[in-house]
Amino acid sequence: MMFFLTALTVLAIDQATKIAVRLHMKVGNSVPVWDEVLQFTRYENSGIARGMLQGYGRLSVPIAVFVTVMILYYRKKGLLNSSAQQIGAALLVGGALGNAIDRLLYNQVTDFIAFTFMDGILNVADYAIQFGILLIIAGMLREEWRSRKQARSKEH
Repeated sequence: MMFFLTALTVLAIDQATKIAVRLHMKVGNSVPVWDEVLQFTRYENSGIARGMLQGYGRLSVPIAVFVTVMILYYRKKGLLNSSAQQIGAALLVGGALGNAIDRLLYNQVTDFIAFTFMDGILNVADYAIQFGILLIIAGMLREEWRSRKQARSKEH
């Protein structure tokens, strides 16, 4: 249940923030949020990650659907065991579906989060995807570390 609630929360926050940006900002406009750290700058990205392949963003929609289906399959098979993997997978699904909805409805994704110390302008879905992948990897590494530790303790 927590998996679906997390994915839906990410999806809702992503879509709500993008709607607010579309309603209140023109493309290219910037609003300082935190001096010299964060600003909101509206950018419409018709490409994929970091603006690559402009005009071909819709090609990533089947990938988002495939990733979602695979995560649901892995969950059903019990292959996402740790809470880090479960939360990471939910973040990944919510983010992937959030950007896929934009690409289907608008043929582009609204980006607006611009940290001054990072390159690029992203959105909530992008950060959810990135953090989700990190959590999945961290969960996998932790499981591997635990299984190796158990194997060593059985040897002694």
